[in-house]
Amino acid sequence: MEKNSWHLSKSVPVSLILALVIQAAAIVWTVSQMQSSIAANATNLIRLETRTEKLEMAVQGQAVALARIDENIKAIRTHVERIASKD
Repeated sequence: MEKNSWHLSKSVPVSLILALVIQAAAIVWTVSQMQSSIAANATNLIRLETRTEKLEMAVQGQAVALARIDENIKAIRTHVERIASKD
């Protein structure tokens, strides 16, 4: 019985093997960098979501304050007009 074991032919240049090893290392490095970037982006996304929520709350508070100011101005105008009409 013949063994069909894998073997490397002497006709394969060493430079080809070296190029494949370098390419494999580059792929591993690239994937590692991508995972690092994805993790950093996820962290930034959480930070930005928190900041956006705080800004939305501040804007809502400002809208309520502006509505109150608007109502106060209307009341003052009504009183001034009433005082002016009495003269």
